[in-house]
Amino acid sequence: MTATGAPATTRASGWRATGYIVISATGFGAIPILTSLATRAGAGLLNALAWRYLLGTAILALLAGGAGSLRAPWRRLLPVIVLAGGAQAFIAFVSLSALDYMPAAPLSFLFYTYPAWVTVIEAVRGAERLTPRRLTALLLSLAGITVMIGARSVQSLHPVGVALALVSAFAYALYIPLVGFYQEQLSETIAAVYPALGAGAILLALDVATNRATLGLTRDAWLPIAAMGLWSTAIAFTAFLRGLHVLGPVRTAIVSTIEPFWTALLGGWVLGQRVTGATLIGGLLIAAAVVLLQLRRARGPGAGPAVES
Repeated sequence: MTATGAPATTRASGWRATGYIVISATGFGAIPILTSLATRAGAGLLNALAWRYLLGTAILALLAGGAGSLRAPWRRLLPVIVLAGGAQAFIAFVSLSALDYMPAAPLSFLFYTYPAWVTVIEAVRGAERLTPRRLTALLLSLAGITVMIGARSVQSLHPVGVALALVSAFAYALYIPLVGFYQEQLSETIAAVYPALGAGAILLALDVATNRATLGLTRDAWLPIAAMGLWSTAIAFTAFLRGLHVLGPVRTAIVSTIEPFWTALLGGWVLGQRVTGATLIGGLLIAAAVVLLQLRRARGPGAGPAVES
C-alpha cells in the first residue's frame, strides 16, 4: 500500500493508462500537420487520406490478430463499412480541407468544440437538460471561437476555413452516437477496423473518379502518409482504447484535451506556423469547456469520448 492508501499496482496502471491517452492524443493531434506535409509534397488530400485509412486498416487488422477476430455476418458489417466509414471519410475530408484556409492550431481548437455540439444536440433531442453547468461549458466554447475569429492578430482565419472546421466538429458530434451503437452491437475490434476500411475505400473511389488516384507519390509524401496510418490511426486508436479501459470516460476526456495544444506546438515546430495569443486564449476556453462537460459525468453514467477520425 502507498501512503495514500491506494495499491501501488493500481496507481502504476493509472499512470500507464494516462501515458496511453497521451500517446493517442499526440497521434490524433498530428493529423493536420502530417496532412499538410503530405499535400505540400504533392499528394492530393483525397489520395493522402485514402492511403492513410487503408494502411491504418491493415495495421489494425494485424494488431487484432488477423482475419479470425474480424469475422461477422456481412449484413451487419456492410452498414458499418458504408455508414460509419462514410461518416469518417466526410469528417476527415471536410475538417482537413480547412487547412487550405487556416493554420493547423486554430483548426484543431475549432474542431475540439464537438463536445459542446454534443450538448446542443442532446438538449434539442430532449435527451439531456441544458443545466447551468452545460450552458456555461457551451458559452465557454462559443467564447473561445469568438476570441479566435474576432482577434485582429488572426487574419488567416478565412470564413470558409472556420465554417469547414465547425461543420466537421458538428458532424463528429453526430457521428459519436453512431460509433457508440456499433461498438455495442459488434466487438471493439470490428468497430475500429471496418469504419477505417470503409473510409479508405470511399475516399479512394472518389479519388479514382476524379482521375487523381496514384501510388506514384514522392518519398516526402509517403512518409507523412505512412506516419498517419501507423501512428495517427493504428497506434493512436489502440492506445486510446487501452487507456480508456483503465481511466474511464471522464479522466480520458480530460487528459485528451492536450491534443489541440500538441497540434499547435507541432505546427509551430514542423511547419513554422506562429501560434498567436488569441489562438491560445480561445483554445484554453474551449479546453475548459471540455473539462467542465466531462466533470459533470463523474457523478453519473455517460458515454466515453469517441476515437477521432
